[in-house]
Amino acid sequence: METKEEFRARVLNLMQQADRAIKETSEYLLQQGVAVDMTEWVTVKEYCRRFGIDNTETVLQWIAQGIVPKEDTAVVEEYDNVQMLRAKPYLKSVAHDV
Repeated sequence: METKEEFRARVLNLMQQADRAIKETSEYLLQQGVAVDMTEWVTVKEYCRRFGIDNTETVLQWIAQGIVPKEDTAVVEEYDNVQMLRAKPYLKSVAHDV
C-alpha cells in the first residue's frame, strides 16, 4: 500500500509533468504566432474528469455537433494531434464548477 508521503510525491510529480506540458505547448503556440492561455484549455479526458462526464466520446460528439464552438477547440499537431477544449460547461446539464 502506498504511504501518504509516496502519494504526495506521486501527485507532485504528476503536477510537475502537467506544468511542463503546459509550458511546452504554450511555447510552441507562441512560436506559431498564437497567444493562448493554456491554463483554460484541457484535453478531452481532463474535461470529462473535471465535469464528471463518464465517456470521452460524449465530448467528442459535442465537438463534432458544434455544441462546443469551433473557437473553443484546438488540435495540437505537435503533440500527436491532441484535442483541446476550453474548460467551461457547454450544456446546462454540465453544471459543475471548474
